[in-house]
Amino acid sequence: MLNNKKNSSKFIVSNTVNKKVFYAPLIHYIKIALKNYFLIVVEKKENNLYSMFLSEIEKPLFDIVMQYTRGNQTKAALILGINRGTLRRKLNIYYQNSKRFNK
Repeated sequence: MLNNKKNSSKFIVSNTVNKKVFYAPLIHYIKIALKNYFLIVVEKKENNLYSMFLSEIEKPLFDIVMQYTRGNQTKAALILGINRGTLRRKLNIYYQNSKRFNK
């Protein structure tokens, strides 16, 4: 799955092995992470995978978009394709103890 060919995915991850760069779609790494999760959690009775996964993806997404927009929540909401109120609610969840993006 790792190769140097262009992929139709807009989210490409580069990986360097022995000074050679390989490119793979983000979905490849997501699948690996989920398979590893199930290897580790086989014995546990976890029932919140969806919310755990979303929080792992959303927080860095909001971090980068908010940095890109220099904290402008209106621009960030437009880029993300969500309502500004939804963005504010999510920022409050991920940054409860911080005034980093909450204005």
